[in-house]
Amino acid sequence: MGMTPILAATLGGAAGALATALGTVPALFARNIDQRTQDTMFGFGAGVMLAASAFSLALPGIHEAQRQGQGPWTAGALVGVAILIGAAALVLLERVLPHEHFIKGPEGHPSLRLKRAWLFVFAICLHNLPEGLAIGVGFGPGVAHGVALATGIAIQDLPEGLVVAMALMAAGYGRRWAVSVGMASGLIEPVGALVGAGVVIDYPMLLPVGLGFAAGAMLFVVSHEIIPESHRQGHEHFATGGLMVGFVLMMLLDTAFG
Repeated sequence: MGMTPILAATLGGAAGALATALGTVPALFARNIDQRTQDTMFGFGAGVMLAASAFSLALPGIHEAQRQGQGPWTAGALVGVAILIGAAALVLLERVLPHEHFIKGPEGHPSLRLKRAWLFVFAICLHNLPEGLAIGVGFGPGVAHGVALATGIAIQDLPEGLVVAMALMAAGYGRRWAVSVGMASGLIEPVGALVGAGVVIDYPMLLPVGLGFAAGAMLFVVSHEIIPESHRQGHEHFATGGLMVGFVLMMLLDTAFG
């Protein structure tokens, strides 16, 4: 008897959370990671997410819409609108939920007074939520890209966990607190995966929309969060190199598993 999509999505999200936690372990021993390396890691994560948005989410969404009887133009438009809605949802969350970038500083509703540490936590959750949703939707019925998607995201979660922990330490937080927050930051992924899988399984007609929504949320994070963060210290070439490697790796994973 095969694994159910719900169980597969939960395990995929858990793999991402575990990879994030494992990635923070070197922070217990390392003194510091230079900014250039951090920016390269950020770029790598952006590349994985870009390729996942295209090959594991948007294109399968269009194919699924066509399988459900939509024409090419209608299928493309349906997923395109869903992509825009996914990005808009992240814009709304960002305005409502206070958070703090490592470089750009605080954002969100100014009337909410929170400790700086919790602003970082919320920022990390905003970053990881689309990844979890994407994993869950990727394991929806009729989509064979869930394994590749979960694997690619888990791979990019390894350096991401380390960068989060080291960035918190650089911002003045204690080593144990920084590592604990870095480990906990991945827990939103299995939750998002469970939600994403549950929606498309209960309402299979929404699968193309769910795939597009997850793609739009991930594209927003890449453009609005990761790329600006990785390009502010003069390491654009290294960040772009990391992005290219991450993109190609995710493309190969999608080809191999899909």
